[in-house]
Amino acid sequence: MIPNLTLIIIILVGVAPTLILIMFLPALFELKKPKDAGPRAIVDSIPEVKMLAMHIIPIANIEKDQKFDVPLIQTIAKIIEFLPRLEV
Repeated sequence: MIPNLTLIIIILVGVAPTLILIMFLPALFELKKPKDAGPRAIVDSIPEVKMLAMHIIPIANIEKDQKFDVPLIQTIAKIIEFLPRLEV
């Protein structure tokens, strides 16, 4: 059926490891000499920066501005309550 089986096997044995090596070569270089110096300090963990940010950016209560429609919420709750019964 296959005209040249040995040639196909040789190609697979030679090409597959080469392809895998080429795919993982950047990762191997990065493991050997990482470009990133490591984790950085998170701004929230530094108290001085946190206090400065609190004075610059005002914190607003967005929940106060939202107006919820109670009948709509009850309808959505009934739909969500009914959904698990559809699985049975």
